[in-house]
Amino acid sequence: MTAIETSGLSKRYGDVTAVSDLDLEVKDGSVFGFLGPNGAGKSTTINVLLGFLWPTDGSVSVLGRDPTTDAKAVRSRIGLLPDGFKPYRNLTGRQHVISAMQTKRGDDDPDAILERVGLSPEQARRAAGGYSKGMTQRLALGIALVGDPDLLILDEPSSGLDPNGVKLLRQVIREENDRGATVFVSSHILDHVERVCDRIGIMRSGSLVTTDTIETLRERSGASVVEATVDSVPEMAALRNVEGVTDASVSGDTVRVTCARQAAKTRVLVRLDELTTVRNVETTDTSLETLFAELTDEDGAFDGGGRSDEKPPAEIASEGGERR
Repeated sequence: MTAIETSGLSKRYGDVTAVSDLDLEVKDGSVFGFLGPNGAGKSTTINVLLGFLWPTDGSVSVLGRDPTTDAKAVRSRIGLLPDGFKPYRNLTGRQHVISAMQTKRGDDDPDAILERVGLSPEQARRAAGGYSKGMTQRLALGIALVGDPDLLILDEPSSGLDPNGVKLLRQVIREENDRGATVFVSSHILDHVERVCDRIGIMRSGSLVTTDTIETLRERSGASVVEATVDSVPEMAALRNVEGVTDASVSGDTVRVTCARQAAKTRVLVRLDELTTVRNVETTDTSLETLFAELTDEDGAFDGGGRSDEKPPAEIASEGGERR
C-alpha cells in the first residue's frame, strides 16, 4: 500500500514552475526523506499533499484519498510539523496541545506529549510567545503527534534544535514508525535524514532527480579513496590498470587511489598487497553530500538550516496546519 502517491504532478504560478511532472510513491509504514536545496519545490509539494494547493496538472493520493476533493478527511489523519511554525504568543504550550486535541477530537494526555518532546511542566505553563526557537520547534512536534496520526509530515523538523533536540527528534520518528505511522521528512540537512529514513528522494528545480535507499545511493555515488602507507612505492600504472580505478598518485610513502565504484576498493587492496608491503591503509567513501551536489549542481546544500524561499501564497500551511 502507498501512503503518498503522485502521478505527473505539476504546479505552476504563471510562467514559474514550482513542481514539474512529479511521480512520487511513499510506502505505507515507511520513513521517507524528501531532500533538496531551498527552492527545489519541497514545500509546494507538501502544500499540495495537504490540500492547501491544487495541482496544475497530474493527480495526488494521500492515505488513499484525494486531498484536492477530500482535504479535511486527509488532514484529520495527518500530523504536520510545518516549516517556520509560529505559535499564538499568549497561549501556553499546554493550551496549544489542548487546542490541537479539540480540533482532532483526540483523547491524548497533553502533559505526556509535552514531556515526550522535551518540554518541562514549567515550560508547558509558559506563554509560547516567550519560547526560544528550539522550544517552539519542540512544541510544533508535540502538536504534530496529537491523535496518533497515520502520516507524519515533518517540514525542516530539525530547524532550531540543538544536538539533544535532534537526537530526541530521531527517537520520536523511530517510535512513531514502530507504532505504524508513515513518516515523511522534508529537509535540506542530509545528516539528520539519513539516520532514520528507509528511502530518500532528491528534488532539483521542481523535479525529482532520484529515489532510492541510502545504501543504494551510496553505492551509486561513485568515488571512494584508498590511502595506503607502503614500504616501497609501486608502479602507478599497475594501480591505474585496476578495473574501476580512475586515478592513482603517490606522495612520499603514501599511495592514493581513487575508485569509481565501491567494489574497486577490494581489488585495489589486493593489488597493493601483490606489489608492496602495506603498513597502514585508510579508505574514505564519497559522502552523500557530494552525491547530492552531483545530482543537483548545488554546493553546500546541506551545511545549515534556514527556511525555504520557494513557498507560494499558500504558506498558509506553515502557520495554519494545526489550527484549523
